[in-house]
Amino acid sequence: LKAVILIGGPQKGTRFRPLSFEVPKPLFPVAGVPMVQHHIEACAKVPGMKEILLMGFYQPNEALSRFLVSAQQEFKVPIRYLQEYAALGTGGGIYHFRDQILSGGAEAFFVLNADVCSEFPLQEMLEFRQQHGDVHSFVILGTTANRTQALNYGCIVANADTQEVQHYVEKPSTFVSEIINCGIYLFTPAIFQHIGEVFQRNQQELALEESSNGWQRAEVIRLEQDVFTALAGSGKLYVYKTDGFWSQIKSAGSAIYASRLYLNQYSKSHPERLAQNKPGGPVIRGNVYIHPTASIDSTAVLGPNVSIGEGVTVGAGVRVRESIVLHGASLHDHTCVLNTIVGWDSTIGRWARVEGTPSDPNPNDPYAKIDSETLFRDGRLTPSITILGCSVTIPAEVVILNSIVLPHKELSRSYKNQIIL
Repeated sequence: LKAVILIGGPQKGTRFRPLSFEVPKPLFPVAGVPMVQHHIEACAKVPGMKEILLMGFYQPNEALSRFLVSAQQEFKVPIRYLQEYAALGTGGGIYHFRDQILSGGAEAFFVLNADVCSEFPLQEMLEFRQQHGDVHSFVILGTTANRTQALNYGCIVANADTQEVQHYVEKPSTFVSEIINCGIYLFTPAIFQHIGEVFQRNQQELALEESSNGWQRAEVIRLEQDVFTALAGSGKLYVYKTDGFWSQIKSAGSAIYASRLYLNQYSKSHPERLAQNKPGGPVIRGNVYIHPTASIDSTAVLGPNVSIGEGVTVGAGVRVRESIVLHGASLHDHTCVLNTIVGWDSTIGRWARVEGTPSDPNPNDPYAKIDSETLFRDGRLTPSITILGCSVTIPAEVVILNSIVLPHKELSRSYKNQIIL
């Protein structure tokens, strides 16, 4: 068994700015650890996992290399990064590196998109494939969405008895199905034959269109639109439906929601990562992650859903709720931080209030997903979580509401519903 994690590249993650300026999006900390570490941990737990490959078109930088070395040591499984020469789409990358994936005689491999958070029921997908379909069939992880939100995802129509996928449409314009694609797949080497057919078809089409200016590449292949749509109804593609949590992490606001889902899971999977109320320690409400190097005053109140990074300083009487505070940040006495991501090495002055508007799914609808909100609506900034980029300084006694502050800014007054360039 192997696993491939698709981490994308620098031109993606635009909705994740200004946070993706400082760190590749897959390394952004969610619930205290890099986003993609949750994927690696889930893959490493599957018995027989021989290798985990990260695939994308980020330049291999120091942060990525450091992360890979530490993850290999922690999870005792070989982890490598394969860099695409260009954005090849979700299918093009794995087709380009098919020899690397199949080396060592891989019988099956998982493909996971890095920008989802999930319980990753990988073992269950393996067992499901043994019970349904033959050894050469492929499995998509699916979950239920509500009717209106399903249109934003790949929709799957399956046979109710066998779970065989009969029809697949990516982001349909009208309602097709409530079962949506979670971006987590189980393939066998036979998938490369199907991707290869798409590649050849692309090549033929490009040969006919001489006027294509040469910027289109036959290697750019999308698993969802190009491969699944063709495979549906052929008896080779099945859907495993999960009831566990799942969410996309497209915008910075969805990172706070994903952090909540993972922190909830920690009570079962990693109780040691959750902070406890101790005599002389800060007041902890709900699930909170605190990095061991953080210094927190005993009169601070943290939680629920708070993640405090490395070397953070939290002063007296500080209140933090539904927020991620990244390493090196400093919250001076009596600040209030709600629904906010505080960037690396940022400082919030005394008695300041920094607050955003949560973009959570509807809590009364069990199948609601997080909306990927556009930044602007009707020419106005949509109220969303507040984001402070790295090294932002907020003075004492000001209020910052529903705003995005780009890195290295020193503010002098209060702001509301603004992007501060």
